[in-house]
Amino acid sequence: MRTVGVEEELLLVDPESGEPRALSAAVLARAEREDADQDVFEKELHEQMLEFATHPQSSMESLHAEIVRCRKEAAGHAEGIGCTVAALATSPLPVSPAVGMNRRYRWMEEQYGIATREQLVMGCHVHVSVESDEEGVGVVDRLRPWLSVLSAISANSPFWQGKDSGYGSYRSRVWQRWPSAGPTELFGSAERYHRRVADMVATGAILDEGMVYFDARLSQRYPTVEIRVSDVCLHAETAGLIATLARGLVETAAREWKAGQEPLDPGVSLLRLAAWQAARSGLSGELLHPGTMRRMPAEAVVRVLLDHVADALEEHGDLERAREGCARLLRDGNGAQVQRALMERTESLRDVVTECVRHTQS
Repeated sequence: MRTVGVEEELLLVDPESGEPRALSAAVLARAEREDADQDVFEKELHEQMLEFATHPQSSMESLHAEIVRCRKEAAGHAEGIGCTVAALATSPLPVSPAVGMNRRYRWMEEQYGIATREQLVMGCHVHVSVESDEEGVGVVDRLRPWLSVLSAISANSPFWQGKDSGYGSYRSRVWQRWPSAGPTELFGSAERYHRRVADMVATGAILDEGMVYFDARLSQRYPTVEIRVSDVCLHAETAGLIATLARGLVETAAREWKAGQEPLDPGVSLLRLAAWQAARSGLSGELLHPGTMRRMPAEAVVRVLLDHVADALEEHGDLERAREGCARLLRDGNGAQVQRALMERTESLRDVVTECVRHTQS
């Protein structure tokens, strides 16, 4: 059974005002004092962010439990220095992001300018194990049309600098400012994948392989495919759903690759449109069908995704969990819909943030 791990980026906020707080260094120092051997929490590009990474898990129940635990530990460390954490993919309230004091981050600020300074966005990255780079590239080639559906399900960033952006996932639009971000062409082999990455680094426009921000890529550090399209999800349960669907997609793609089934190839231009549509609508409107690249109601496209991965999910005992999770989101709303409903009820972005702090640990 393929293992799955999750990396989540959380927003550090004031527990009363909801305003972002640039305290990640202090939170990390406190975490290290309390557990010198901790390998869960990491710094990120901006001081208002805190990242954690779960350990690889075979059981989705165990992965969900670890996400919940890590969120609670993050909140505990943050509260020890006067802030807390919110699983929000952008800050609803206005913010002036503070770039971390790190050689890599300073290089990025010099190279990319305002795009770096404004890039306070929080994502959820899912790592799914693969047997080899060849299998991994076969998977990456076959995931491409389906990733926009994960983006729509996870959408959790409707507000930007104090205003409604008009998008369900504005984080994904901000993320596209990186020159190496987005969907990829077909690679066909591990050799061609690695050659393309090397050519990108050789341009000097990016610092190293770690800045190859493909929607799905081979991990530098682990024997995994890393799927990078999702907003950080408001609820741990939704993060678990994204991980479940990601494993189903990877397993399905690997089977297609081993069987010699050719990948769908709508082209990068249509993949970009599918990603834009998912960011705009989330689960509130229409999405592009991964097979036809034509508009359909979001609920119908989610069902298409579930049908596509049903065999792999059923084999792992995850099919009913995934169906129930998708049905719940379509009924109750994803993070973007919850945030907008809170704003409509309270008429206060401050209240949206403080209420989302509670949702983060629920």
